[in-house]
Amino acid sequence: MDTVIIGAGGHGKVVLDVLQCEGKHRVVGFLDADAQLHGTTVAGIPVIGGINQLLRLKQQKVRGAIIAIGDNRVRQQYAREAVEAGLDLLTAIHPSATVARSATVGNNVLIAAKAVVCPDARIGNSVIINTAAVVDHECVIEDAVHVAPGAMLAGRVRIEESAFIGMGACIIQCLTVGARTVVGAGAVVRADLPADVVAVGVPARIIKQNA
Repeated sequence: MDTVIIGAGGHGKVVLDVLQCEGKHRVVGFLDADAQLHGTTVAGIPVIGGINQLLRLKQQKVRGAIIAIGDNRVRQQYAREAVEAGLDLLTAIHPSATVARSATVGNNVLIAAKAVVCPDARIGNSVIINTAAVVDHECVIEDAVHVAPGAMLAGRVRIEESAFIGMGACIIQCLTVGARTVVGAGAVVRADLPADVVAVGVPARIIKQNA
């Protein structure tokens, strides 16, 4: 399937690599909001223009799209725009990742190299499970969550919509991290966290509201 990647930054390069390793789709171009990138190439792939090119690309028989933007809210918004333009949202899973047969994975998801998704885990739409992250058994990862490289979620953890779990953070079993909450890099979460806060440290403590 001819496919476009929305987001031509560093994360876009990661998504491109995963798609090329999978070998299921042909990436025909990037779209990006930065006009200075338009007309350039990223990893040998042209940056065609902005997201306003979606309808034109659909008319040119481009059928697939994946959003390669780290910002959770922007990623979710662009996913809606791609669907409205009539494109199919793809999921990219690196061949070195391990995804249990009983796990469920939504659309517009990236599961990066060496990531592990364990039995009966549920991954929503527009989620990033980044490099070497671990999502253990029966976890629920809601829409537009980003689990950063090396983060580890024990069994039956719930991460609510648009939360961010920082690099190398650990969350012990059966806890909930609220919507849009940010868990800092290296934090160890030992108690539930509410929505819309920033938590850091060992053990993790709330340091501010996440406006």
